[in-house]
Amino acid sequence: MKEPPNILIVQTAFIGDVILITPLIRATAELYPQAKIDVMVVSEAAILIKNNPYVKEVIVDEKRKNVLLSTLQLIKQIKRKHYDLVISPHSSFRTHLILYLSKIPERIGFNRGSAKWMLTKRIEHPVGPHKIVKNLGLLKPLSDREFDLQTELFPSDKDKQKAEILLQPLSGKTIIAVAPGSIWQTKCWLLKSYITLCRKLIDSSYGIVLIGGESDKLLCAEIEDAIGKDNANLINLAGVTNLLESAAVIKKCSLMICNDSGAMHIANAMQIRVFAFFGPTVQRFGYYPYRHGDRVFEVDLECRPCGSHGSKKCPQKHHNCMQKIEVEPVFAAVKSTLG
Repeated sequence: MKEPPNILIVQTAFIGDVILITPLIRATAELYPQAKIDVMVVSEAAILIKNNPYVKEVIVDEKRKNVLLSTLQLIKQIKRKHYDLVISPHSSFRTHLILYLSKIPERIGFNRGSAKWMLTKRIEHPVGPHKIVKNLGLLKPLSDREFDLQTELFPSDKDKQKAEILLQPLSGKTIIAVAPGSIWQTKCWLLKSYITLCRKLIDSSYGIVLIGGESDKLLCAEIEDAIGKDNANLINLAGVTNLLESAAVIKKCSLMICNDSGAMHIANAMQIRVFAFFGPTVQRFGYYPYRHGDRVFEVDLECRPCGSHGSKKCPQKHHNCMQKIEVEPVFAAVKSTLG
């Protein structure tokens, strides 16, 4: 196809999903260096695209406030922009309907979902490969090139300066980021396990920085209270930083310890080693930490996986997928990795 002047990339799912389209954004810009590339995401994830050198404009989908109103507004807004091509890793009926009614002439997406017929080109969504690989597969109708898989975020100088100030109390220490939260409760390693691990790491002279959003403040406060608020080796930043500021903080750490969550994807994007706990979800879904040296801690159970995302409560009422991940092997892995 001729080089399109206007391209839209759509991913209106969760924070991690948006981070995982950054290689697709970069690859599209490499294919069409003169094109104007816009990205459509939900409002909570818009900051993740901020400062991205390949993106001209971020279109915000407010579907979590008012689905009907936001749908109508987006159709009108997208029509006005006269896109020539849309690439959509998001496969919901609503997304496909918006793009179809916006009359974008070329619409590339995955060959799944009840509205896939609304696409002009449908690409298979295989089980097994990492989601980044699947996303980049959407470019196959346009090019046979292979592209770099590295995700990326772009904290500003101001974000980096804030991170420097916040981490000043841990200056001189090997710093480990710990993100104990998740949108889904069953995806969280046990609070008592996080507390025990943090104590052991602090006793070994590591600095610990707790990472999380507003919804993680209570959880991180419990860890902070258990360790001691006056402990000089622990900083609690839950609710203190936005996503790009958190990325700048994580960049200054030697390791991220977390659940299968957005924090894992931020750490990968900042090229920091990840130790992640997987319970209700499994790596074959394609959302595992992918960089060299990353590790996933999990136990084999017949009931795994119990869902594509997790849930509020364990369907089997035992939560053994997290109960049975012990602290000592994790601590030993940190020691052998960081010394």
